[in-house]
Amino acid sequence: MTGRDGTTLIGVNAGITLAQIGSYIYLPILIPILGADFGGFWAGFVIFLTYVGRLLSTFFYEGLIARFANRNTVIAGVLVEAVAIGLMGFASGIPIFSVLAFFVGFGSGMSFPGLKNILGKFPEQDRPKAFSSFQMAYQLGLLGGAMLGGLFVGVDLRVLFSVVFALFLGYCLVAFSLIPADPAERIPRTGTPLFSIAVLRGLRIGGGTRYFLLSSVYWMLAATFFVSMPLHMAAYVPHWSPSVPFWIAGLTLLILQYPLFGFMNRRFAPALLMAIGFGAICVADLLFGAGRTALWVVIGAIVVVLGDILFTPSFDVWVSGKMAAERLAKAMGAMHFFRSFGNMVGSLTAGLLFEVALRAGIPGLNWYVAGAVALACALFCAAGTTKNIAARRRPSKRFATAAVRASDRSITTGIQRSRPARRM
Repeated sequence: MTGRDGTTLIGVNAGITLAQIGSYIYLPILIPILGADFGGFWAGFVIFLTYVGRLLSTFFYEGLIARFANRNTVIAGVLVEAVAIGLMGFASGIPIFSVLAFFVGFGSGMSFPGLKNILGKFPEQDRPKAFSSFQMAYQLGLLGGAMLGGLFVGVDLRVLFSVVFALFLGYCLVAFSLIPADPAERIPRTGTPLFSIAVLRGLRIGGGTRYFLLSSVYWMLAATFFVSMPLHMAAYVPHWSPSVPFWIAGLTLLILQYPLFGFMNRRFAPALLMAIGFGAICVADLLFGAGRTALWVVIGAIVVVLGDILFTPSFDVWVSGKMAAERLAKAMGAMHFFRSFGNMVGSLTAGLLFEVALRAGIPGLNWYVAGAVALACALFCAAGTTKNIAARRRPSKRFATAAVRASDRSITTGIQRSRPARRM
């Protein structure tokens, strides 16, 4: 890796780490505050609008890059996100929070794929290392933010969001200082439309549609965990910081991701691993619903990570193995669309179901519903595996390992990988 690329990689990794730290400091705190003041549905609705912003930004992304270049688009996205987050400290009422949340998501939708695009232009032999280190920085930021978030419980929101605003300004400064402009992008390509729905062409994916729909359900369940857990902690484990389950999940993922997936991938086909992943989510949801104590939160947070460890890379392997090379780029675009859509639905329904459970006097009802959905998906995947076992080919160990490193995941938001893909 050249000195220029090495500096760029440092800038990208430092930026995403700062972003994740900031996001996971404030999100687990903001959700229960909104839930207590306005109800679980409205807390979920605010998070829902971040994904609306993120999904909408995908239609502008190509046009913005054509006009302002990739690095400048990343910096602009970070600034939009930073300003919206900073203003949240002085906001009041769901309408204002909702508008700011939309711009947080829109800025994230500009900056996050821009960072991945920068790494994708590295020399081919350097890309695995670059994407692997990016994923590590992403997870370390999530873990660090979730752990630091406990220090800000009960702190004035103006102080909390000012700290997060400063972290995002640091992200912007790092991107500006360490990520060089691409000389090939200095001439604006004004012929590219500012708004384009070309990404939707990737949705025509033939016989694999059922698995793409399944992935959307998975990201719906991931968003359900992300929104429901802070509300759950405030209601049933109030003596713990609402960010505790997230750093437990993040630490577990860092420890188990590579060894566990590598072990399972050598023995089982991707569809079966997806089934096991959904099964783990089902078990975790049952633990959250039936236990509702600190001990069961810890156990459930560890179990639910198995879904992220197994499903996300298995789905990437399945797509790459089933799709022809000329259709792969469109398929990847479809993956992002289905992920964002699943996150949107999950964040909206999670708060609503939590509110219904409280009003109906059935503690854990929201988790039981999510668990039933996960169980149905697990049975669907397992049935497909049995039906097609004779025709299925298992991916190579080398390819599967690369898929793990390149996979964009986030147990929250998933928040994120889209999660909150990465953040709100």
